[in-house]
Amino acid sequence: MPRSKSAGAYLAVPAWAWLAVFFVAPVAMVVWFSFGYKPGIFGTHANDILSLDRYFEAMSPTFFATFTNTLWVGIIGTVLCFLIGAPVAYWMAFKVKPERRGILIALVLVPFWTNFLVRTIGWQVILSPEGWMSGLLQSVGIIDGPLELLYTRTAVVIGVVYNYLPLMVLPLFVAFDRVGPALREASKDLGAGRVSTFFRVTLPLSQPGVVAGVLLVFIPLMGDYITATVLGGAKGNMVGQLVASQFQTAQNWALGSAMAVLLMLVITLTIAVAAVIVWLVSLPFRMANRLELDPAPAATAKERVEVAA
Repeated sequence: MPRSKSAGAYLAVPAWAWLAVFFVAPVAMVVWFSFGYKPGIFGTHANDILSLDRYFEAMSPTFFATFTNTLWVGIIGTVLCFLIGAPVAYWMAFKVKPERRGILIALVLVPFWTNFLVRTIGWQVILSPEGWMSGLLQSVGIIDGPLELLYTRTAVVIGVVYNYLPLMVLPLFVAFDRVGPALREASKDLGAGRVSTFFRVTLPLSQPGVVAGVLLVFIPLMGDYITATVLGGAKGNMVGQLVASQFQTAQNWALGSAMAVLLMLVITLTIAVAAVIVWLVSLPFRMANRLELDPAPAATAKERVEVAA
């Protein structure tokens, strides 16, 4: 038995090595650079003098406003992805025949067959005042002039929902598919309707998939800067753009690292706060649905005498 455990530990070495080299080490370097400074016009970073000045510099009013906009886009985009992706995943898991699900999963993954930047530029063409959507809306009389949607925060939300929606649909589909029809049928046999079955049986049992989908969408969405650059312009500025500009344009790796660290901290804090809120909101429902078994009544003295006899 000890040999099998040691063999299993050795099998995990490549995964741990991959995480250490391509995740832990880069993050550690970013944290280290954030305590440094820009040594001159042609320098990128220096760490001979360590301080927290870059963090105070990063928390400027401009950064705070940009981060507020980023957090708003991240939350709205994640919520929209869930509201759109949950019905699609539910339909794929329970309403579609098993032999056709593979085709639908492939269709969900079709956007990933195209480069992320190309897909976003495609939405730039669609949402432009001279695009076909603007002409269609004008022809049917919905709008009087050209479509003024490009380079706005709304355009950024549309772009991120399109780009990250498959990352919400796939975990939800897997979670719903694991519930199985037997539990849903048992709930209906006990008198629960479709809505009650979904909220009291299907959704609670699918909680791991919901959590995975939310994390897969929210975390990369908060650091996205391509969608904001292509579709948002100045009105859709996000923190990812500021970090990229500090590394690529300003060549101030220390300030860019400080911004990146603050972004990671706020993402972690937002997830923690959201988890606490969900736990508190669901607490009354879990208490109401908790099954309590009455303890067995204590045997009387007469019963104990009879048992002993």
